[in-house]
Amino acid sequence: MASSASYRTLTETEDHRRTSLPQETRLVACVAMILSFIALGYCFPRGMALLYGDAVAHLHIARRIFDSLNPGFRQLGSVWLPLPHLLLLPFVQKMSWWQTGLAGAWPSMTCYVLGCAGIYRMARLWLRPAPAIVAAAFYGLNPGLLYMQTTAMTEPLFLAEMIWSALLIAECSRAVKGGRQTRASRLLVIAGLVLVAAVFTRYDGWIYAACAWLVALWSVRRHLREPVGGAFVLFTGMLIAAPAFWLAYNAKQFGDPLDFMRGPYSAKAIDIRTTKPGSSHYPGWHSMRVAALYFLKAAELGAAPRHFDNVLLWLSIAGTAIAVWLHRRGEDIVAALLLWIPLPFYAYSIAYGSVPIFIPLWWPHSFYNTRYGMEMLPVFALSLAFLVAWGNDFLGRRWPRSSDWAVGAALLLIVIDGVVLARSRPLVLQEAVANAHTRIPFERALARQLEILPDQGMILMYTSEHIGALQQAGIPLKRTINEGDYYQWPGALEHPAKSAAIVVTTDGDAIAAAVAAHPEGLALVNVICSTGQPCARIYLAK
Repeated sequence: MASSASYRTLTETEDHRRTSLPQETRLVACVAMILSFIALGYCFPRGMALLYGDAVAHLHIARRIFDSLNPGFRQLGSVWLPLPHLLLLPFVQKMSWWQTGLAGAWPSMTCYVLGCAGIYRMARLWLRPAPAIVAAAFYGLNPGLLYMQTTAMTEPLFLAEMIWSALLIAECSRAVKGGRQTRASRLLVIAGLVLVAAVFTRYDGWIYAACAWLVALWSVRRHLREPVGGAFVLFTGMLIAAPAFWLAYNAKQFGDPLDFMRGPYSAKAIDIRTTKPGSSHYPGWHSMRVAALYFLKAAELGAAPRHFDNVLLWLSIAGTAIAVWLHRRGEDIVAALLLWIPLPFYAYSIAYGSVPIFIPLWWPHSFYNTRYGMEMLPVFALSLAFLVAWGNDFLGRRWPRSSDWAVGAALLLIVIDGVVLARSRPLVLQEAVANAHTRIPFERALARQLEILPDQGMILMYTSEHIGALQQAGIPLKRTINEGDYYQWPGALEHPAKSAAIVVTTDGDAIAAAVAAHPEGLALVNVICSTGQPCARIYLAK
């Protein structure tokens, strides 16, 4: 491979790479930033930032940390991990940014840029610039990711954490092998910080961090008595402390260290509430094989046109095999395999963790959690870069003048892929539109009715659902008594009319039951009904 034009050779020394790589990475980051703002300029004016109900909920959680009757970090709740909401905190304080969803774009856009730069930098550990550009292009030009990075969703953040933690561990392994103990120690500690961030972003990060710890141990196993061994101890301590802290937080605030797994708002509890007695469970229930198929199909459909989705998976497997074969004696390549972790994680989560994925192609022919498939984007991108590098090298040995054809063809196909996906609407955007089809009109109608009510007095309202109505109306959360107000909520349910000037119920919620039990002192002034949504009723205290 010494004559290869695609793989790094002896002519590209480590010193040269360390000198040129920061400049290359900055250039990739600048291009990604331009793409990020172009996507924002397209999506934001069209009202796409708040299509996902989860995006609205993330903004709500961040907002209520300071805007509520009981402000504080308990408002982070127990189910969703805290880092995404803490990153949103500086931005949701601006009312107009909260109302429009723009507050969610800034952290996600930053993470998108970091992800693009990271996947390029990772590819450059083993490949020349041209194939590395293929990896960055496939990742950065994905229309679904370009859309998601304009929202408050957590995917761009977690993808960046996956990429950079794997990259830092790979570079640490290389530094250890080269005898650069100080650099290896620093890289390992930074990798630990990134993994702690991943642990506090998504529960996927807990498994990812555990696997990353094993890879790091494998890389430094012969050097544990050297300075890098101390860094590894610190690395280990950080990865133990992060989940332990979340367990302790749940225990103190909600009385159960596993409240996020078995509490009233957990995925398991939601699955029990939404599954009708006697009905079939979702596809993949207690079948990791079927679960893996659904996850992979969601990943493929989000990254390639319908008739080429299986081709993408097989090309990625081939690219990974090439990477492992060519670098089978290099411990740093093991870190790149961490990018495959989402596949077994979601296969298990779907089968046994009450986390279904629905895709329109297969039963039940609807949309749910298709965005989870986006976690395969980094491994798709990196594997394709290895495959293109191998193709480039193959062509270069036989026809030296055509050595760059593989890269050029790959980039052209990536652009075509992005255009086709964008024109047919990315899978994650299809899901967002489908699930917002009835919710947004209902919340808009409710918001209009709330705006014309007196702007004084408290509002009793259940906010875990349809918080978008308050958001669109621009009503501060401190004007509401809701389920997050753990001191005022129980008493308000016992005496609705005495607790608030305005009472808003939706069919089946706790306030509707409270009003039915204690209707005295309340006058019904409006009923808002919308197709596919429960009716809302607005009462005024007499």
